Amino acid sequence: MIKIEHVTRKYGSFVAVDDVSIAIPSGEIVGLLGHNGAGKTTIIKMITGFLEPTAGTITVNGKEIGAERRAVQQEIGYLPENCPLYPEMTVIEYLDYMASLHDLPVEKRASLLATAIARTGLQEKALLPIATLSKGYRQRTGVAQAILHEPDILILDEPTNGLDPTQIRQMRRLITELGRSATVIVSTHVLQEVQAICDRVIILKNGKVALDGRLDELRTEGRLLLQLGGSDVDPRPLIESCPGVDAALQVGNCRSCTSGRSYTVTIASCEDREEAAARIAGTLHDNGYRLYDMHFASRNLETVFAEISG
Repeated sequence: MIKIEHVTRKYGSFVAVDDVSIAIPSGEIVGLLGHNGAGKTTIIKMITGFLEPTAGTITVNGKEIGAERRAVQQEIGYLPENCPLYPEMTVIEYLDYMASLHDLPVEKRASLLATAIARTGLQEKALLPIATLSKGYRQRTGVAQAILHEPDILILDEPTNGLDPTQIRQMRRLITELGRSATVIVSTHVLQEVQAICDRVIILKNGKVALDGRLDELRTEGRLLLQLGGSDVDPRPLIESCPGVDAALQVGNCRSCTSGRSYTVTIASCEDREEAAARIAGTLHDNGYRLYDMHFASRNLETVFAEISG
């Protein structure tokens, strides 16, 4: 588990991360989003021990990063955005070198190397110099070194950078598989990647947490859109009298008919929205209204990100 408590990081007078608190339990895949300069990379570097917080504490699996930095780093697999590789080495030489840095037992290295190479699809490139690899295969090599020691926590900064569509699908499958046994943090600018693989999203803005929530909850929108006809009497008091309704607002004329009108209804977050919608429909029908259309407003991560960034 990762616990970030009231962490601030300053560069001189500039505040890159401002009093951030986040808790990430084991076995969760978390997407870290934000524009350039939002504080994503700074937070990642503090979790991995490459930067010290100006204030606050970070603990990883119960170990405080400042006091037990080496022990924490042994439990983390890290893919930086621009992963440093040694171009003169072959893929397998590089991974063997990384295994030695992790102090992996010599008798286990061959098996661990083979597993990392197979999981990242590097079998055909294992004996080639890194200098001859495409950007996509270099990225895979970076991922292979991050998972080589089978860490409990995996931090990937732009993991699909430079990959073609087929490689992206393979990377998504790999991250999903890794998330079954490890905590995974994916920092990316690509919203589709977060929607495809993450359980939870944290959006940063100006060094602060602007949103922290599960993706399935973000997709659940409480606004119900109605198109009504059949009566000239304002239906809003009737709709608002239904249990679970916070407010009803007319938003325009009905597109499905010439005499109807459109309304947006806000349903309380604690309510079963389908049951609330059924009650509204029944009440309107019993009072002589014609219901031409009823649906919940759709919302995705792109919409949420635009609302926050806007």
